[in-house]
Amino acid sequence: MSTNDPIDEINVLKLTLHGRLVGYLAGFQNGRNVLSFADEFKGDPSRPTFSLITHPNFLHSEKLMSQPWARNQRLHPSLSNLLPEGALRELISQGLKTHIDNEFQIFSYLGQDLPGALVATPMEPQDVPDTVLTTHGKAKAIKFDGSDQDNKFSLAGVQMKFSMKEKDGRYNLSKNGELGDWIIKTPSTKHKYVPLNEYTAMHLAALAGVDIPDIKLIELNKLDNLPQINLPDEKLAFAIKRFDRKGNTRIHMEDFAQVLVKYPHEKYNSANYEQIGKVIYDFSGDGLADAQQFARRLLVNILLANGDVHLKNWSLLYQDQVTPRLSPAYDIVTTSVYIDDEKEYALNLGKTKKWFSVTKDNLQYWADKSGIPWRTIKPHLDDTMEKARSLWPDALKDLPMGDDHKEKLKAHWQSLQAEFQIKSKK
Repeated sequence: MSTNDPIDEINVLKLTLHGRLVGYLAGFQNGRNVLSFADEFKGDPSRPTFSLITHPNFLHSEKLMSQPWARNQRLHPSLSNLLPEGALRELISQGLKTHIDNEFQIFSYLGQDLPGALVATPMEPQDVPDTVLTTHGKAKAIKFDGSDQDNKFSLAGVQMKFSMKEKDGRYNLSKNGELGDWIIKTPSTKHKYVPLNEYTAMHLAALAGVDIPDIKLIELNKLDNLPQINLPDEKLAFAIKRFDRKGNTRIHMEDFAQVLVKYPHEKYNSANYEQIGKVIYDFSGDGLADAQQFARRLLVNILLANGDVHLKNWSLLYQDQVTPRLSPAYDIVTTSVYIDDEKEYALNLGKTKKWFSVTKDNLQYWADKSGIPWRTIKPHLDDTMEKARSLWPDALKDLPMGDDHKEKLKAHWQSLQAEFQIKSKK
């Protein structure tokens, strides 16, 4: 490199996990993003788990962390998947007056309350280590521009979700490093009564033995400091307790797009449920129990006509900071009531995606391919069906899902293969 070569200017974020230094994320002016792991993190066999692929028990973790993780425009999938998608991302990028694909700037803005326990803190130029500046050629650290968000505009959102803090029955947008303890989903401008649908589907899932966080419906007038988003003429939002928060403590997590190193746009077409099942069975702190719970959820999502169970709707939770466990379930919605002629779930399960042809043979194929003994899975599927058949028809009557949606769900039950059908009560 000659002395006449231009010097790149970079902003640098310090990444920490449970108060421990993980490394540094450098954002170059040309859109290149480089994640470098700190030597003290790489060399610590008792380090907290940043991602399953950096766990000391993961076969290639040392090699994977030995070189910086560099990407152009996007962040590495382990970080990119921490950012919101869709309307909320558009809202944030407009407020920051930046391009919707400027992931480094959006990540910088959200760095104090990301999903999981990772914290990203802007660094002063003089504090950036020389090793970061010389990772790719020669770079000069510069000060961050102010990134206060201006929310004085409106946005037509399909459905928006916000991290909010509950106090005395009211919910405020979390800010200034304060940790939100609930995810609040407002009604959709495109589909009717989504909060009522999700509350009902999640409640039914719990009755069938699915592990879920606390959920509730919240009156919109209990939500304070929302940006000026367009809302339909509905009165209730859906609230789900954040399982990556316990008071002021962060609990680390990652979704399966992060685990499998896929970008959000690859969440439907780059993996199948067998791959997820195998990772859970092989790496979870209780692989069998989590695989059994995973199988139960697969069946419940078929029964509830949820066609959107993609990679980002499954997560690992690191409650002891190191060991992965399957997280509680989330984002269970009866999607078929909104999509005409929807007949498939999101990923391949035992060579099929089709709700109305799937049988236990497909689930046995899934178990075999995942390396999970079928004899340990079948009783949990039988129990799921017994609970759904005995509890769901009566429960559905009193749940808040719209009547037309209830009728479509009951029709779905009758269209499944005989071994999965549920008889609705008049």
